[in-house]
Amino acid sequence: MIVKKLKIVALMFLVLSMLVACSAHSTNSDSKNKKRGASNNRELVIATTKDINDMNPHLYAGSMPAQGMVYESLVENTKDGIKPLLAESWEISKDGKVYTFHLRKGVKFHDGEPFNAEAVKKNIDAVQNNAEKHAWIKLSTKIVSCNVIDEYTVELVLSEPYYPTLLELSLTRPYVFMSPKDFTNGGTKDGVKGYHGTGPYVLTEHKVDQYATFEANPNYWGGSPKMKKITFKVLPAGETTFLALQKGEVNFVFTDDRGVDSIDIEAMNQLVDSGNYQLVKSEPMNTKMIVANSSKVDSPVSETAVREAIWYAIDRKTISKDILNGTETVANTLFSSNVPYADVDLKKRGYDLEKAKEILEKAGWTLEKGAEVRTKDGKKLAVKLYYDSNSPSQKAEAEFIQSSLKEIGVKLEIIGEESTSIANRRTTGDYDLLFNQTWGLAYDPQSTIAGFTSESAYLHTTSGIAEADELYKKIKEVTGSTDEETRKSLYADILTIVHDEAVFIPITNGRITIVAPKNVKGISFKQTQFELPFEQMDVE
Repeated sequence: MIVKKLKIVALMFLVLSMLVACSAHSTNSDSKNKKRGASNNRELVIATTKDINDMNPHLYAGSMPAQGMVYESLVENTKDGIKPLLAESWEISKDGKVYTFHLRKGVKFHDGEPFNAEAVKKNIDAVQNNAEKHAWIKLSTKIVSCNVIDEYTVELVLSEPYYPTLLELSLTRPYVFMSPKDFTNGGTKDGVKGYHGTGPYVLTEHKVDQYATFEANPNYWGGSPKMKKITFKVLPAGETTFLALQKGEVNFVFTDDRGVDSIDIEAMNQLVDSGNYQLVKSEPMNTKMIVANSSKVDSPVSETAVREAIWYAIDRKTISKDILNGTETVANTLFSSNVPYADVDLKKRGYDLEKAKEILEKAGWTLEKGAEVRTKDGKKLAVKLYYDSNSPSQKAEAEFIQSSLKEIGVKLEIIGEESTSIANRRTTGDYDLLFNQTWGLAYDPQSTIAGFTSESAYLHTTSGIAEADELYKKIKEVTGSTDEETRKSLYADILTIVHDEAVFIPITNGRITIVAPKNVKGISFKQTQFELPFEQMDVE
Protein backbone atom coordinates (compact mmCIF):
# COMPACT_ATOMS: atom_id res chain seq x y z
CA MET A 1 0.00 0.00 0.00
CA ILE A 2 2.81 2.36 0.94
CA VAL A 3 4.67 1.46 -2.25
CA LYS A 4 1.55 2.19 -4.28
CA LYS A 5 1.17 5.62 -2.61
CA LEU A 6 4.82 6.43 -3.26
CA LYS A 7 4.37 5.53 -6.92
CA ILE A 8 1.37 7.87 -7.16
CA VAL A 9 3.34 10.72 -5.47
CA ALA A 10 6.28 10.16 -7.78
CA LEU A 11 4.00 10.21 -10.82
CA MET A 12 2.35 13.43 -9.62
CA PHE A 13 5.77 15.00 -9.03
CA LEU A 14 6.87 14.01 -12.55
CA VAL A 15 3.74 15.50 -14.12
CA LEU A 16 4.11 18.66 -12.04
CA SER A 17 7.77 19.00 -13.11
CA MET A 18 6.79 18.65 -16.76
CA LEU A 19 4.07 21.30 -16.37
CA VAL A 20 6.52 23.71 -14.74
CA ALA A 21 9.08 23.10 -17.49
CA CYS A 22 6.47 23.66 -20.21
CA SER A 23 5.28 26.80 -18.44
CA ALA A 24 8.84 28.14 -18.19
CA HIS A 25 9.47 27.42 -21.87
CA SER A 26 6.21 29.16 -22.79
CA THR A 27 7.09 32.19 -20.63
CA ASN A 28 10.57 32.51 -22.14
CA SER A 29 9.15 32.21 -25.65
CA ASP A 30 6.50 34.83 -24.93
CA SER A 31 9.14 37.13 -23.45
CA LYS A 32 11.26 36.89 -26.60
CA ASN A 33 8.27 37.57 -28.81
CA LYS A 34 7.29 40.57 -26.70
CA LYS A 35 10.80 41.95 -26.99
CA ARG A 36 10.64 41.77 -30.78
CA GLY A 37 7.27 43.50 -30.96
CA ALA A 38 5.58 46.47 -29.34
CA SER A 39 4.78 45.32 -25.81
CA ASN A 40 1.27 44.97 -24.42
CA ASN A 41 1.70 48.25 -22.53
CA ARG A 42 1.96 49.94 -25.93
CA GLU A 43 5.52 51.20 -26.05
CA LEU A 44 7.84 51.86 -28.98
CA VAL A 45 11.61 52.10 -28.58
CA ILE A 46 13.02 53.93 -31.59
CA ALA A 47 16.62 53.81 -32.75
CA THR A 48 17.93 57.24 -33.69
CA THR A 49 21.40 58.37 -34.74
CA LYS A 50 21.23 61.68 -32.88
CA ASP A 51 20.04 63.16 -29.62
CA ILE A 52 16.76 65.11 -29.55
CA ASN A 53 18.84 68.15 -28.55
CA ASP A 54 17.27 71.51 -27.66
CA MET A 55 13.51 71.07 -28.07
CA ASN A 56 12.82 74.83 -28.36
CA PRO A 57 10.53 74.83 -31.44
CA HIS A 58 11.32 78.45 -32.28
CA LEU A 59 14.95 77.55 -33.00
CA TYR A 60 16.43 74.81 -35.16
CA ALA A 61 18.68 72.53 -33.11
CA GLY A 62 16.06 70.04 -32.00
CA SER A 63 14.88 66.74 -33.49
CA MET A 64 11.92 67.49 -35.72
CA PRO A 65 10.25 64.08 -35.24
CA ALA A 66 10.39 64.68 -31.47
CA GLN A 67 9.19 68.28 -31.71
CA GLY A 68 6.27 67.14 -33.86
CA MET A 69 5.03 64.96 -30.97
CA VAL A 70 5.10 67.77 -28.42
CA TYR A 71 4.06 70.95 -30.24
CA GLU A 72 1.18 71.81 -32.54
CA SER A 73 0.32 74.50 -35.07
CA LEU A 74 -2.89 76.36 -35.85
CA VAL A 75 -3.57 74.25 -38.94
CA GLU A 76 -2.47 70.89 -40.33
CA ASN A 77 -1.29 70.08 -43.85
CA THR A 78 -2.89 66.86 -45.13
CA LYS A 79 -3.27 65.03 -48.45
CA ASP A 80 -6.69 66.63 -48.68
CA GLY A 81 -5.37 70.12 -48.04
CA ILE A 82 -5.16 72.38 -45.00
CA LYS A 83 -7.30 71.18 -42.08
CA PRO A 84 -8.08 72.59 -38.59
CA LEU A 85 -5.77 71.79 -35.69
CA LEU A 86 -5.49 74.31 -32.84
CA ALA A 87 -7.63 76.66 -34.91
CA GLU A 88 -11.12 75.27 -35.55
CA SER A 89 -11.81 77.67 -38.42
CA TRP A 90 -10.49 80.80 -40.12
CA GLU A 91 -11.33 83.52 -42.60
CA ILE A 92 -9.11 85.31 -45.10
CA SER A 93 -9.85 88.91 -46.09
CA LYS A 94 -10.67 89.68 -49.71
CA ASP A 95 -7.31 91.40 -50.21
CA GLY A 96 -5.51 88.30 -48.84
CA LYS A 97 -3.72 90.28 -46.13
CA VAL A 98 -5.69 89.45 -42.96
CA TYR A 99 -6.17 85.95 -41.53
CA THR A 100 -8.63 85.59 -38.64
CA PHE A 101 -8.37 82.35 -36.64
CA HIS A 102 -11.02 80.98 -34.26
CA LEU A 103 -9.22 78.84 -31.70
CA ARG A 104 -10.18 75.50 -30.24
CA LYS A 105 -11.52 75.95 -26.68
CA GLY A 106 -10.52 73.93 -23.64
CA VAL A 107 -6.98 73.15 -24.84
CA LYS A 108 -4.21 73.28 -22.25
CA PHE A 109 -0.43 73.18 -22.45
CA HIS A 110 1.31 70.27 -20.76
CA ASP A 111 1.98 72.44 -17.68
CA GLY A 112 -1.72 73.28 -17.32
CA GLU A 113 -1.54 76.77 -18.81
CA PRO A 114 -4.52 77.63 -21.05
CA PHE A 115 -4.09 77.80 -24.82
CA ASN A 116 -5.78 81.00 -25.99
CA ALA A 117 -5.36 84.02 -28.24
CA GLU A 118 -2.91 85.64 -25.85
CA ALA A 119 -0.68 82.53 -25.94
CA VAL A 120 -0.83 82.54 -29.77
CA LYS A 121 0.21 86.20 -29.90
CA LYS A 122 3.08 85.68 -27.46
CA ASN A 123 4.43 82.75 -29.49
CA ILE A 124 4.15 84.44 -32.89
CA ASP A 125 5.69 87.63 -31.49
CA ALA A 126 8.54 85.54 -30.03
CA VAL A 127 9.26 84.11 -33.49
CA GLN A 128 9.05 87.53 -35.16
CA ASN A 129 11.39 89.05 -32.56
CA ASN A 130 14.09 86.78 -33.94
CA ALA A 131 13.33 87.65 -37.57
CA GLU A 132 16.86 87.22 -38.91
CA LYS A 133 16.88 83.60 -37.75
CA HIS A 134 13.67 82.86 -39.64
CA ALA A 135 14.32 84.72 -42.90
CA TRP A 136 14.35 81.39 -44.77
CA ILE A 137 10.60 81.13 -44.28
CA LYS A 138 9.02 83.87 -46.40
CA LEU A 139 6.00 84.24 -44.13
CA SER A 140 8.28 85.73 -41.46
CA THR A 141 9.01 88.63 -43.81
CA LYS A 142 5.30 89.25 -44.47
CA ILE A 143 3.84 89.36 -40.93
CA VAL A 144 3.06 92.92 -39.79
CA SER A 145 1.28 92.08 -36.54
CA CYS A 146 -0.56 89.44 -34.55
CA ASN A 147 -3.59 90.86 -32.73
CA VAL A 148 -5.85 89.45 -30.00
CA ILE A 149 -9.52 90.00 -30.91
CA ASP A 150 -10.97 88.11 -27.96
CA GLU A 151 -9.99 85.13 -25.77
CA TYR A 152 -10.30 82.63 -28.63
CA THR A 153 -9.91 84.81 -31.72
CA VAL A 154 -6.62 86.01 -33.15
CA GLU A 155 -5.79 88.06 -36.24
CA LEU A 156 -2.66 87.80 -38.38
CA VAL A 157 -1.94 90.85 -40.55
CA LEU A 158 0.40 90.59 -43.56
CA SER A 159 2.13 93.29 -45.57
CA GLU A 160 0.92 91.75 -48.84
CA PRO A 161 -1.02 88.69 -50.03
CA TYR A 162 0.98 85.49 -49.59
CA TYR A 163 -0.80 82.28 -50.62
CA PRO A 164 1.54 79.84 -48.74
CA THR A 165 0.60 81.44 -45.39
CA LEU A 166 -1.45 78.48 -44.14
CA LEU A 167 1.11 76.01 -45.48
CA GLU A 168 3.95 77.70 -43.61
CA LEU A 169 1.87 78.02 -40.44
CA SER A 170 1.44 74.22 -40.55
CA LEU A 171 5.18 73.41 -40.54
CA THR A 172 6.91 71.58 -37.69
CA ARG A 173 8.61 74.85 -36.73
CA PRO A 174 8.76 77.74 -36.04
CA TYR A 175 5.04 78.71 -35.91
CA VAL A 176 4.04 76.21 -33.23
CA PHE A 177 3.05 76.87 -29.65
CA MET A 178 4.66 76.34 -26.26
CA SER A 179 3.59 77.48 -22.82
CA PRO A 180 4.46 81.16 -22.22
CA LYS A 181 5.66 80.04 -18.77
CA ASP A 182 8.60 78.39 -20.57
CA PHE A 183 9.74 81.70 -22.10
CA THR A 184 12.97 83.36 -21.03
CA ASN A 185 12.99 87.17 -20.80
CA GLY A 186 9.55 87.23 -22.37
CA GLY A 187 10.66 85.36 -25.48
CA THR A 188 12.30 82.23 -26.86
CA LYS A 189 15.33 83.42 -28.82
CA ASP A 190 17.55 83.29 -25.70
CA GLY A 191 16.46 79.78 -24.77
CA VAL A 192 13.51 78.39 -22.81
CA LYS A 193 12.90 76.97 -19.33
CA GLY A 194 10.87 73.95 -20.40
CA TYR A 195 9.26 72.14 -23.31
CA HIS A 196 5.52 72.23 -22.75
CA GLY A 197 3.37 72.13 -25.86
CA THR A 198 -0.25 71.10 -26.49
CA GLY A 199 0.65 67.93 -28.41
CA PRO A 200 -0.25 64.26 -27.86
CA TYR A 201 3.04 63.44 -26.08
CA VAL A 202 4.90 64.93 -23.13
CA LEU A 203 8.69 64.79 -22.72
CA THR A 204 9.20 63.07 -19.35
CA GLU A 205 12.89 62.09 -19.31
CA HIS A 206 15.99 62.99 -21.30
CA LYS A 207 19.57 61.79 -20.89
CA VAL A 208 21.73 63.58 -23.45
CA ASP A 209 23.13 61.30 -26.17
CA GLN A 210 21.46 58.29 -24.53
CA TYR A 211 17.68 58.43 -24.72
CA ALA A 212 14.55 60.58 -24.46
CA THR A 213 11.18 59.32 -23.24
CA PHE A 214 7.80 60.72 -24.25
CA GLU A 215 4.58 59.63 -22.56
CA ALA A 216 1.03 59.99 -23.83
CA ASN A 217 -0.65 63.23 -22.79
CA PRO A 218 -3.65 62.04 -20.70
CA ASN A 219 -5.33 65.42 -21.15
CA TYR A 220 -4.81 65.71 -24.91
CA TRP A 221 -7.72 67.53 -26.54
CA GLY A 222 -7.83 64.88 -29.28
CA GLY A 223 -8.01 62.01 -26.79
CA SER A 224 -5.06 60.30 -25.10
CA PRO A 225 -3.00 58.30 -27.68
CA LYS A 226 -3.22 54.50 -27.58
CA MET A 227 0.57 54.21 -27.93
CA LYS A 228 1.45 55.18 -24.37
CA LYS A 229 5.22 55.53 -24.44
CA ILE A 230 7.75 56.47 -27.13
CA THR A 231 11.47 56.26 -26.36
CA PHE A 232 14.14 57.59 -28.70
CA LYS A 233 17.34 55.64 -28.07
CA VAL A 234 20.58 57.03 -29.50
CA LEU A 235 22.59 54.36 -31.34
CA PRO A 236 25.18 54.42 -34.13
CA ALA A 237 23.70 53.58 -37.52
CA GLY A 238 24.51 50.19 -39.04
CA GLU A 239 25.41 46.98 -37.24
CA THR A 240 24.89 48.36 -33.71
CA THR A 241 21.29 49.29 -34.46
CA PHE A 242 20.68 46.03 -36.34
CA LEU A 243 21.89 43.96 -33.37
CA ALA A 244 19.80 46.05 -30.99
CA LEU A 245 16.73 45.26 -33.11
CA GLN A 246 17.55 41.55 -33.10
CA LYS A 247 17.97 41.57 -29.31
CA GLY A 248 14.74 43.51 -28.77
CA GLU A 249 16.52 46.51 -27.21
CA VAL A 250 14.81 48.70 -29.83
CA ASN A 251 11.88 47.78 -32.04
CA PHE A 252 11.32 50.66 -34.46
CA VAL A 253 13.50 52.55 -36.96
CA PHE A 254 12.68 55.15 -39.59
CA THR A 255 14.44 57.58 -41.91
CA ASP A 256 15.46 60.57 -39.78
CA ASP A 257 15.12 64.28 -40.54
CA ARG A 258 18.50 64.28 -42.31
CA GLY A 259 17.38 61.57 -44.73
CA VAL A 260 19.52 58.93 -42.97
CA ASP A 261 18.43 55.31 -42.41
CA SER A 262 19.73 53.64 -39.24
CA ILE A 263 20.16 50.31 -41.05
CA ASP A 264 20.68 49.44 -44.70
CA ILE A 265 18.13 47.79 -46.96
CA GLU A 266 19.72 44.32 -46.59
CA ALA A 267 19.32 44.49 -42.82
CA MET A 268 15.75 45.73 -43.25
CA ASN A 269 14.92 42.80 -45.51
CA GLN A 270 16.52 40.35 -43.09
CA LEU A 271 14.30 41.62 -40.27
CA VAL A 272 11.20 41.41 -42.45
CA ASP A 273 12.13 37.87 -43.55
CA SER A 274 12.29 36.83 -39.89
CA GLY A 275 8.51 37.25 -39.79
CA ASN A 276 8.58 39.64 -36.82
CA TYR A 277 8.84 42.98 -38.64
CA GLN A 278 7.10 44.93 -41.38
CA LEU A 279 8.59 47.40 -43.87
CA VAL A 280 6.54 50.49 -44.76
CA LYS A 281 7.52 53.18 -47.28
CA SER A 282 6.06 56.62 -47.84
CA GLU A 283 5.34 58.38 -51.10
CA PRO A 284 8.24 60.43 -52.52
CA MET A 285 9.14 63.15 -50.02
CA ASN A 286 12.01 65.01 -51.71
CA THR A 287 14.26 65.00 -54.76
CA LYS A 288 18.01 64.41 -54.61
CA MET A 289 19.63 66.33 -57.44
CA ILE A 290 22.72 67.88 -58.99
CA VAL A 291 22.61 71.67 -59.08
CA ALA A 292 24.36 73.40 -61.99
CA ASN A 293 25.80 76.94 -61.83
CA SER A 294 24.37 78.68 -64.90
CA SER A 295 25.94 82.01 -63.91
CA LYS A 296 29.57 80.82 -63.93
CA VAL A 297 30.50 82.15 -67.36
CA ASP A 298 33.97 80.58 -67.45
CA SER A 299 32.51 77.11 -66.81
CA PRO A 300 31.12 74.76 -69.49
CA VAL A 301 28.02 74.22 -67.31
CA SER A 302 26.92 77.77 -68.11
CA GLU A 303 25.76 76.26 -71.43
CA THR A 304 22.32 74.66 -71.56
CA ALA A 305 23.62 71.99 -73.98
CA VAL A 306 26.29 70.81 -71.53
CA ARG A 307 23.80 70.61 -68.66
CA GLU A 308 21.33 68.70 -70.82
CA ALA A 309 24.03 66.26 -72.02
CA ILE A 310 25.03 65.56 -68.41
CA TRP A 311 21.36 64.87 -67.61
CA TYR A 312 21.12 62.28 -70.41
CA ALA A 313 24.41 60.65 -69.34
CA ILE A 314 23.28 59.75 -65.81
CA ASP A 315 21.89 56.23 -65.33
CA ARG A 316 19.39 56.85 -62.53
CA LYS A 317 18.04 53.30 -62.53
CA THR A 318 21.44 51.86 -61.64
CA ILE A 319 21.96 54.50 -58.95
CA SER A 320 18.54 53.70 -57.45
CA LYS A 321 18.89 49.93 -57.64
CA ASP A 322 22.59 49.20 -57.07
CA ILE A 323 23.97 52.17 -55.12
CA LEU A 324 20.90 53.03 -53.03
CA ASN A 325 19.61 49.45 -52.81
CA GLY A 326 16.14 50.47 -53.91
CA THR A 327 15.58 52.81 -50.95
CA GLU A 328 15.05 55.70 -53.37
CA THR A 329 13.28 55.77 -56.72
CA VAL A 330 14.25 57.28 -60.06
CA ALA A 331 13.48 61.01 -60.40
CA ASN A 332 12.89 62.57 -63.81
CA THR A 333 11.79 66.04 -62.72
CA LEU A 334 12.64 68.55 -60.00
CA PHE A 335 9.54 67.59 -58.01
CA SER A 336 7.64 64.31 -57.95
CA SER A 337 4.05 64.48 -59.22
CA ASN A 338 2.57 64.16 -55.70
CA VAL A 339 3.98 67.61 -54.77
CA PRO A 340 1.27 70.29 -55.14
CA TYR A 341 1.28 72.04 -58.53
CA ALA A 342 4.08 69.77 -59.78
CA ASP A 343 2.09 67.36 -61.94
CA VAL A 344 3.23 69.13 -65.10
CA ASP A 345 3.89 67.55 -68.51
CA LEU A 346 7.64 68.01 -68.98
CA LYS A 347 10.07 66.58 -71.51
CA LYS A 348 11.53 63.30 -70.27
CA ARG A 349 15.29 62.85 -70.48
CA GLY A 350 16.13 59.19 -69.91
CA TYR A 351 19.56 57.57 -69.85
CA ASP A 352 20.90 57.93 -73.40
CA LEU A 353 24.66 58.28 -73.99
CA GLU A 354 24.28 58.64 -77.75
CA LYS A 355 21.81 61.48 -77.31
CA ALA A 356 24.23 63.17 -74.89
CA LYS A 357 27.07 62.91 -77.42
CA GLU A 358 24.84 64.28 -80.18
CA ILE A 359 23.90 67.32 -78.09
CA LEU A 360 27.54 68.09 -77.33
CA GLU A 361 28.60 67.70 -80.97
CA LYS A 362 25.85 70.05 -82.10
CA ALA A 363 26.97 72.60 -79.48
CA GLY A 364 30.52 72.55 -80.86
CA TRP A 365 32.15 70.31 -78.25
CA THR A 366 34.16 67.92 -80.39
CA LEU A 367 36.21 64.87 -79.50
CA GLU A 368 39.45 64.70 -81.43
CA LYS A 369 40.72 61.31 -82.55
CA GLY A 370 42.54 59.59 -79.68
CA ALA A 371 41.41 62.21 -77.12
CA GLU A 372 39.37 61.42 -74.01
CA VAL A 373 38.04 64.92 -73.34
CA ARG A 374 36.02 67.09 -75.70
CA THR A 375 37.17 70.61 -76.55
CA LYS A 376 35.64 73.79 -77.92
CA ASP A 377 37.64 76.84 -79.00
CA GLY A 378 40.69 75.27 -77.36
CA LYS A 379 38.92 74.82 -74.01
CA LYS A 380 38.48 71.38 -72.42
CA LEU A 381 35.08 70.12 -71.31
CA ALA A 382 36.15 69.74 -67.67
CA VAL A 383 33.91 70.43 -64.67
CA LYS A 384 33.91 69.87 -60.90
CA LEU A 385 31.25 68.14 -58.83
CA TYR A 386 31.13 68.68 -55.03
CA TYR A 387 29.60 66.08 -52.71
CA ASP A 388 29.13 65.68 -48.95
CA SER A 389 32.21 63.84 -47.66
CA ASN A 390 30.12 62.41 -44.78
CA SER A 391 27.75 60.67 -47.18
CA PRO A 392 28.99 57.30 -48.48
CA SER A 393 26.12 57.15 -50.99
CA GLN A 394 26.93 60.58 -52.46
CA LYS A 395 30.56 59.55 -52.91
CA ALA A 396 29.52 56.34 -54.67
CA GLU A 397 27.08 58.25 -56.88
CA ALA A 398 29.73 60.84 -57.74
CA GLU A 399 32.21 58.13 -58.76
CA PHE A 400 29.57 56.39 -60.88
CA ILE A 401 28.58 59.64 -62.61
CA GLN A 402 32.26 60.46 -63.17
CA SER A 403 32.64 57.16 -65.03
CA SER A 404 29.50 57.79 -67.12
CA LEU A 405 30.54 61.29 -68.15
CA LYS A 406 33.92 60.01 -69.23
CA GLU A 407 32.08 57.93 -71.86
CA ILE A 408 30.70 61.09 -73.50
CA GLY A 409 33.99 63.00 -73.35
CA VAL A 410 33.41 65.04 -70.19
CA LYS A 411 36.14 65.18 -67.55
CA LEU A 412 34.46 65.28 -64.15
CA GLU A 413 36.55 66.02 -61.07
CA ILE A 414 34.74 64.95 -57.89
CA ILE A 415 35.52 66.69 -54.59
CA GLY A 416 34.22 65.71 -51.15
CA GLU A 417 33.73 68.46 -48.57
CA GLU A 418 31.83 69.06 -45.33
CA SER A 419 28.18 69.99 -45.83
CA THR A 420 28.80 73.48 -44.42
CA SER A 421 31.50 74.07 -47.03
CA ILE A 422 29.18 72.95 -49.81
CA ALA A 423 26.43 75.24 -48.51
CA ASN A 424 28.93 78.10 -48.56
CA ARG A 425 29.84 77.31 -52.18
CA ARG A 426 26.17 77.37 -53.09
CA THR A 427 25.90 80.84 -51.51
CA THR A 428 29.03 82.30 -53.10
CA GLY A 429 28.63 80.63 -56.50
CA ASP A 430 32.01 78.92 -56.26
CA TYR A 431 30.97 75.68 -57.97
CA ASP A 432 30.22 74.04 -61.31
CA LEU A 433 28.03 71.22 -60.00
CA LEU A 434 27.06 70.12 -56.49
CA PHE A 435 24.75 67.62 -54.84
CA ASN A 436 21.66 69.03 -53.12
CA GLN A 437 18.04 68.20 -52.46
CA THR A 438 14.68 69.95 -52.53
CA TRP A 439 13.13 71.16 -49.28
CA GLY A 440 10.65 68.31 -49.40
CA LEU A 441 6.93 67.68 -49.15
CA ALA A 442 5.02 70.32 -47.14
CA TYR A 443 7.73 72.86 -47.91
CA ASP A 444 7.43 72.46 -51.66
CA PRO A 445 7.07 73.69 -54.24
CA GLN A 446 7.04 77.15 -52.64
CA SER A 447 10.21 76.89 -50.48
CA THR A 448 12.56 75.41 -53.10
CA ILE A 449 11.21 77.78 -55.74
CA ALA A 450 11.61 80.77 -53.42
CA GLY A 451 15.26 79.70 -53.23
CA PHE A 452 15.63 80.35 -56.98
CA THR A 453 15.84 84.07 -56.17
CA SER A 454 17.91 83.76 -52.97
CA GLU A 455 21.68 84.17 -52.89
CA SER A 456 21.89 81.74 -49.98
CA ALA A 457 20.14 79.08 -52.08
CA TYR A 458 19.87 78.86 -55.87
CA LEU A 459 20.38 82.36 -57.27
CA HIS A 460 23.65 81.32 -58.95
CA THR A 461 21.88 78.26 -60.34
CA THR A 462 19.15 80.25 -62.06
CA SER A 463 20.55 83.73 -62.75
CA GLY A 464 22.54 82.71 -65.85
CA ILE A 465 19.64 81.32 -67.85
CA ALA A 466 18.12 83.29 -70.75
CA GLU A 467 14.70 83.61 -69.12
CA ALA A 468 15.94 84.51 -65.63
CA ASP A 469 14.05 87.81 -65.43
CA GLU A 470 10.83 86.17 -66.62
CA LEU A 471 11.34 83.35 -64.10
CA TYR A 472 11.77 85.76 -61.18
CA LYS A 473 8.74 87.77 -62.25
CA LYS A 474 6.55 84.65 -62.28
CA ILE A 475 7.88 83.56 -58.85
CA LYS A 476 6.88 86.92 -57.36
CA GLU A 477 3.45 86.66 -58.98
CA VAL A 478 2.76 83.09 -57.84
CA THR A 479 3.31 83.69 -54.10
CA GLY A 480 1.02 86.71 -54.16
CA SER A 481 -1.69 85.11 -56.28
CA THR A 482 -5.11 84.60 -54.70
CA ASP A 483 -6.52 82.63 -57.64
CA GLU A 484 -5.95 78.86 -57.77
CA GLU A 485 -6.02 78.52 -61.57
CA THR A 486 -3.58 81.40 -61.97
CA ARG A 487 -1.23 79.71 -59.50
CA LYS A 488 -1.35 76.43 -61.41
CA SER A 489 -0.49 78.20 -64.64
CA LEU A 490 2.37 80.17 -63.10
CA TYR A 491 3.87 77.07 -61.44
CA ALA A 492 3.67 75.18 -64.74
CA ASP A 493 5.59 78.01 -66.43
CA ILE A 494 8.21 78.17 -63.65
CA LEU A 495 8.82 74.41 -63.67
CA THR A 496 8.97 74.33 -67.48
CA ILE A 497 11.62 77.09 -67.59
CA VAL A 498 14.03 75.44 -65.16
CA HIS A 499 13.39 71.99 -66.65
CA ASP A 500 14.13 73.12 -70.20
CA GLU A 501 17.29 74.84 -68.97
CA ALA A 502 18.39 71.69 -67.08
CA VAL A 503 19.79 73.65 -64.13
CA PHE A 504 18.39 71.15 -61.61
CA ILE A 505 19.36 67.64 -62.68
CA PRO A 506 17.18 65.17 -60.71
CA ILE A 507 18.64 61.86 -59.55
CA THR A 508 16.30 60.10 -57.12
CA ASN A 509 13.26 60.66 -54.92
CA GLY A 510 13.84 60.16 -51.21
CA ARG A 511 11.20 58.45 -49.07
CA ILE A 512 10.64 57.68 -45.40
CA THR A 513 11.24 54.01 -44.65
CA ILE A 514 9.86 52.43 -41.47
CA VAL A 515 10.78 49.07 -39.96
CA ALA A 516 8.34 48.22 -37.17
CA PRO A 517 6.97 45.18 -35.32
CA LYS A 518 4.24 43.36 -37.27
CA ASN A 519 1.77 43.91 -34.43
CA VAL A 520 1.96 47.71 -34.77
CA LYS A 521 -1.09 48.99 -36.64
CA GLY A 522 -2.08 52.40 -37.94
CA ILE A 523 1.31 53.26 -39.43
CA SER A 524 0.93 56.24 -41.76
CA PHE A 525 2.77 59.37 -42.85
CA LYS A 526 2.22 63.09 -42.64
CA GLN A 527 2.71 65.55 -45.49
CA THR A 528 6.30 66.05 -44.35
CA GLN A 529 9.47 64.00 -44.18
CA PHE A 530 10.11 65.13 -40.62
CA GLU A 531 7.25 63.70 -38.54
CA LEU A 532 5.29 60.52 -37.93
CA PRO A 533 1.79 60.42 -36.39
CA PHE A 534 2.65 58.11 -33.48
CA GLU A 535 -0.63 59.07 -31.79
CA GLN A 536 -2.49 57.17 -34.54
CA MET A 537 -0.59 53.92 -33.95
CA ASP A 538 -1.68 50.99 -31.81
CA VAL A 539 -0.79 47.35 -31.19
CA GLU A 540 -3.04 44.34 -31.66
